[in-house]
Amino acid sequence: DVQLQASGGGLVQAGGSLRLSCAASGFTYDDYAIGWFRQAPGKEREGVSCISSSDGSTYYADSVKGRFTISSDNAKNTVYLQMNSLKPEDTAVYYCAVGSSSAGLYWALYYGMDYWGKGTLVTVSS
Repeated sequence: DVQLQASGGGLVQAGGSLRLSCAASGFTYDDYAIGWFRQAPGKEREGVSCISSSDGSTYYADSVKGRFTISSDNAKNTVYLQMNSLKPEDTAVYYCAVGSSSAGLYWALYYGMDYWGKGTLVTVSS
């Protein structure tokens, strides 16, 4: 019943911007977190950012801090990832996921995600 779908990927030039969307539904957590992850070719999956449903607090990996912004639209049940100043090393398949936020956002992002959606490909050219 849980559905998570990432969209908005594409091909952009270095220094450009892209906005990803994650449409989420069907989960029943009292307090939950939605996170963004990415996996580049030949590399391990890494956590990018996470947002809490209870107070809107956010967490960012050091590699994207200051360039990416996570936000939510409760009316649309959608979480966004605004990506600015994109670099070639940002090239990856981006995924969104949901889990409990009761233990904090850092734990949720790296250990607590329970449901995963299909990814969207982001390619950044030089």
